Amino acid sequence: MDILIQKLFGLVDFDIKKLVGYDNTNYLITSKDHKYIFKTYPYSQELLDLLRAEIEILLAINQNDTTKFPAPVEFVDGLTLKTDVNDNKKSIYRALSYLDGTFIGDIESSKELFQSLGVFMAKMDIHLGKITNYTIQSRCWEWDIQYLFLNKKYINDIINSSDRNIVVYFFQQFEENVSPVLHELRKQIIHNDANEWNILVKNNNVSGIIDFGDLAYSPLINELAVTITYGCYDKEDPLKWACYILKSYHSILPLEEIEIQILYYLIAARLSISVCNSAHSAKVNPDNAYASISEKNAWSMLHVWLTINPIEAENRFRSAIGLPIHQQQGITEMVEKRYRHISPILSLSYEKPIYMDRAAFQYMYDSYGNTFLDAYNNIPHVGHSHPKVVNAGQRQIAKLNTNTRYIYDLLTDYSERLLSKFPDSLNKVYFVNSGSAATDLAIRMAKAHTKFKKIMVLEHGYHGNTQTAIDISDYKFNNPKGQGQKNHVLKTPIPDTYKGKYNKKDAGSKYAKDAIQLIKDSADPLALFIAEPIVGCGGQVPLAKGYLKEIYPAIRNQGGVCISDEVQTGFGRLGDHYWGYEAQEVIPDIVIVGKPMANGHPMGAVICTDQIAESFGKGVEFFSSFGGNPVSCAIALSVIEIIEHENLQQNAKIVGDYYKSLFIKLRKKHACIGDVRGSGLFLGIEITKENTLEPDTTLAQNIKNKLRDNHILISTDGPYDNVLKTKPPLCFTKENAKKVVDTIDDILELL
Repeated sequence: MDILIQKLFGLVDFDIKKLVGYDNTNYLITSKDHKYIFKTYPYSQELLDLLRAEIEILLAINQNDTTKFPAPVEFVDGLTLKTDVNDNKKSIYRALSYLDGTFIGDIESSKELFQSLGVFMAKMDIHLGKITNYTIQSRCWEWDIQYLFLNKKYINDIINSSDRNIVVYFFQQFEENVSPVLHELRKQIIHNDANEWNILVKNNNVSGIIDFGDLAYSPLINELAVTITYGCYDKEDPLKWACYILKSYHSILPLEEIEIQILYYLIAARLSISVCNSAHSAKVNPDNAYASISEKNAWSMLHVWLTINPIEAENRFRSAIGLPIHQQQGITEMVEKRYRHISPILSLSYEKPIYMDRAAFQYMYDSYGNTFLDAYNNIPHVGHSHPKVVNAGQRQIAKLNTNTRYIYDLLTDYSERLLSKFPDSLNKVYFVNSGSAATDLAIRMAKAHTKFKKIMVLEHGYHGNTQTAIDISDYKFNNPKGQGQKNHVLKTPIPDTYKGKYNKKDAGSKYAKDAIQLIKDSADPLALFIAEPIVGCGGQVPLAKGYLKEIYPAIRNQGGVCISDEVQTGFGRLGDHYWGYEAQEVIPDIVIVGKPMANGHPMGAVICTDQIAESFGKGVEFFSSFGGNPVSCAIALSVIEIIEHENLQQNAKIVGDYYKSLFIKLRKKHACIGDVRGSGLFLGIEITKENTLEPDTTLAQNIKNKLRDNHILISTDGPYDNVLKTKPPLCFTKENAKKVVDTIDDILELL
């Protein structure tokens, strides 16, 4: 190298120091009179053309001021770019002037410094905007945000599935929110890499910028997106710091409203590009530490970015540059508008209803810019807007959506996949549109098989909103406004070991014996017995251990069938088991599923034995216009695959056990917590008057609504509406769980 430097620069007395580089090798050359950055690259014609373009742009931008940007340095022969063959490898050489200053990454951030950064970048972009270079204009590569899609090939290099999902989610958001307006954005040459190791500072002011190797002809707003990304990705409140840069940039180079509207998504895109390339580099070149230098901060900010409502981000950006923030109608007006068309019988959650706009994984975003942690909604089983679910639905609806009178692969593919989760005896499936429709069909099938009409149900049970389902749902028919218990319905007490009749170790057997006596005393044989493994509307009450093991044989011995309602408890939610009935060590004759099976897409199913299917087949034809359609099957299949590939049942177990342990610990501190029960991510916390079994409905409602005020969603249920019910998406984390419990602790401390 010494000989090469002597030859190129004509230097005799000099020092060489090797510097870090991403995909090339850099050296600091220090002589008596000068400092140069000597850069070497593996040869390619494309790179040679790009370097020529970069030199041309650096010469142009240095015409008025040679202190802010590196300037091309001529070799002894007057050239600024050379190619040579060394050790049988063709290389490209060039040199740039050395700029003094301290990297901004080595300086404590301040408002003034970030304002200086915004001003500097704007002034530079004014210069760059005057330059035309067709080589740069034709450049299409991964680090230019407008070409985000080029990074899709690296997504699978991200090892952690949860991280990978966030990236894919933001890719989808880019397609939804940015791609349609890209053609409207003003474009010019931009630096495109204002990271903390390229920006130089003197006297708390940005004094220069180096490394123009990422030059791009791109939407101007991408310059700010990149600058904000690297300036803020290690900050607790990135929006605050972003606005310092934004405001000062705008004061020099005014921004357009359309640019501000998409800035949130552009920042997410740049972060996604960074982590994709870091993951790919770690795979193909694990020894290159420089390639992943920003990876930790980028991941940190991506996770923070997910918790920021896009409306809040845009409003903060708009406010920073003097644009009016978006004003939504007040919640009172929205409720009044709703009730002009929708009956109040369709109730709203919380004393202060929430006007929702969108959601992602375990977060929900309202129309006013608030982000809510969702510890409530079990229907988006694998997470709101899970990218694989979204992709499955979008791709299939663009291809085929029809009814089951035609043959298509997805119906049989999903049927086989779903039935593989059940024992061999449960081998026939009927698809419908909801858990309620599944309940209706299951009862019809049971009656067709047994030829009986009487039904035994559990106290406080709920099985759907059809008339048939309401007739067998004590939660509904026993309501003061309900229709009362029908003659064909036999109700047995809920086997509650907390405040029920029996609470000892053998409570399940005792409750079962009482139920069996009711069966014996019945004047008519039972067609079926239906129960949830954990009675959700009863207050998240798990059936006492061994309860079903004794009742099921008694039902079958007198000619009936046993139905497990797994609408809320199925698909791995309980952690220890894929289906709730497994905890009771029984196998039902019929299983009902719905709600989470297609992550909120309307779908339900009845799974039964060959014998029941044969009996049902002797009656009139069964047909559902939408049940089992290709789109539903594609989405439902993606849900099963996500549960498996992302180990979400295991996550429900690990996070659920931790979550429950936090509540048990909290119960020792607050006497108003009477019981903590449930399994996995399906828990109930009973709120009582201190040291009694008496329900405290008022306090439970207070806690629920205070949580809502703290942007945490949780529900209440039970006969007295005094049980906090938490059943979050299965991507819920330990950190999320701790936040919920800590907030409840804070609320109780203040009450």
